[in-house]
Amino acid sequence: MTDEIKHTLAVIPHQPGCYQFLDENGAVIYVGKAKDMKKRVSSYFNKYIDHPKTLTLVKKIRQIKYIVVNSEEDTFLLENNLIKQLKPRYNVMLKDDKSYPFIVVKNEYFPRVYKTRNVVKDGSRYFGPYTSVQSVNALLDIFRRVYKIRTCHLNLTPENITAGKFKVCLEYHIKRCEGACEALQPLNEYNKNIEEICEILKGNIAIIEKQIHERMQFFADQLHFEEAHRLKEKLLLIRNFRERSQVVGNINYNLDVFSIEEDENSAYINYLHVTSGAITQAYTFEYKKKLDESPEELLGMGIVEMRQRFGSEMKEVIVPFIPELKLPEVEFIIPQRGEKRKLLSLSEKNVKQYKIDKLTKAEMLNPEQRTIRILKGVKDDLQLKEIPWHIECFDNSNIQGTNPVAACVVFKKAKPSKKEYRHYNVKSVVGPDDFASMREIVERRYSRLLNEGAPLPQLIVIDGGKGQLSAAVESLKKIGLYGKIAIIGIAKRLEEIYFPEDSIPLYIDKNSETLKLIQQARNEAHRFGIAFHRQKRSKSQTTSELDQIKGIGAETKKRLLIHFKSIKRIKEASKEEIVSLIGKNKGEIIGKWIDG
Repeated sequence: MTDEIKHTLAVIPHQPGCYQFLDENGAVIYVGKAKDMKKRVSSYFNKYIDHPKTLTLVKKIRQIKYIVVNSEEDTFLLENNLIKQLKPRYNVMLKDDKSYPFIVVKNEYFPRVYKTRNVVKDGSRYFGPYTSVQSVNALLDIFRRVYKIRTCHLNLTPENITAGKFKVCLEYHIKRCEGACEALQPLNEYNKNIEEICEILKGNIAIIEKQIHERMQFFADQLHFEEAHRLKEKLLLIRNFRERSQVVGNINYNLDVFSIEEDENSAYINYLHVTSGAITQAYTFEYKKKLDESPEELLGMGIVEMRQRFGSEMKEVIVPFIPELKLPEVEFIIPQRGEKRKLLSLSEKNVKQYKIDKLTKAEMLNPEQRTIRILKGVKDDLQLKEIPWHIECFDNSNIQGTNPVAACVVFKKAKPSKKEYRHYNVKSVVGPDDFASMREIVERRYSRLLNEGAPLPQLIVIDGGKGQLSAAVESLKKIGLYGKIAIIGIAKRLEEIYFPEDSIPLYIDKNSETLKLIQQARNEAHRFGIAFHRQKRSKSQTTSELDQIKGIGAETKKRLLIHFKSIKRIKEASKEEIVSLIGKNKGEIIGKWIDG
């Protein structure tokens, strides 16, 4: 397994999509699909393979590429398109040459609506393709029940109908057809139903729902309840129909789609090539920035590069914003809704994933890079003077005022340095006074570091709001460190960040790495403090009069307390019961202690 493959396996997402295996010449030798690409692709390299052809395939893999999609159903369509486009060697025996079904609205008088696998350029309207024949049949059944469209193959021209060449069939008598063949249904009324069907197939359900609901309300107001009920049933059927694929849109779509993501040093551009409504090419690449190029300039460069590389002459280009580019007879479109917006969203999803994967790979090769990036983010977000390589966080812990303790945890290079964690017993404070406890612990901690000449942190984090932060600041002022070390407080309620002498908190993005690092330090201090507090309480609870008895060790004391539950019950127990539990000699010692 090459380093390139190892790094790809480490970052490939747990998302549905299609993957491609490339050989040493960069040729695609296999295309596959998966609802979880990470699990599926990793399985080729993580488990024993006993199939000779699969083993041969794996030995030839030198690079892995992948495209993420929105749903598992979309992977079928995309895999089909890629296999037909790329013709990978190892897909020959697996490839299913059958086309996916479409729904066609035939270009004829009283148009038929039916399923087909053959697209004929005769002016008919095609919708699909669909990955499920069952969903196509369900849609057609809904249309026939709701709109009563004809299923016959008669040539229903106005002349033939007027000449009386046809007679109504069984479909009319069982009320599945309105009898257009005998002019019992006008052409304009039939075509109106066909237009509604087309709108539904385009995904414009809301428009049709509104129209049907308005007509239903009209009939109800006129007390025509039978007609209103028929429309209600029609509305429910339309609302329940299965939505078609998001990967492949209108069969007439022939266009290019571009999206862009940036970071400080690079721009990432994704390209989708859509032919006859199907994605036939998908590619993401990176530009290294050299000057202060604008996003519009970078996107324009990427469009020219991709169209030249793949020989695209599409006249319609979908983009997130208008680039700095003029191409003859090419229209740039920024879609706001509909299928074109879905295609742009898919492109954006892929370019964002590419950016994340690129960054993750780089940080795997150089772990320090991630640390530097995170700590630079902390410095910028908190407006610090220097990068906080050394962070310390404090937390107080007491329950109902008993056993007050404090904890200090240390993070170095954004990672816990557990050997430098410290526990503190609060000595000068009586009762549950968190502010006074914080003053004492911060003063003790940094007075000692100063006396020992030990390194000081660049950032102190206090678990608490303005009160705890102010108490810690008082101690820093007292020992002359205020202003030399940055200090903040983090309140639990809304995770707001407080700065000294500033009553207005800072709210950091909940998903930012800065807040996550501060939260990690806070949570670690809380965990460490609680553990020490429990240990101290446990020790105080198990410390008892038994500790003063000469000849009674810890194990004997433990057995007595586990059995009798308390000192009182030990004193009330019979001598025989005690002897049976811990033996004669120790039982006599306990007996003498009980007798006084």
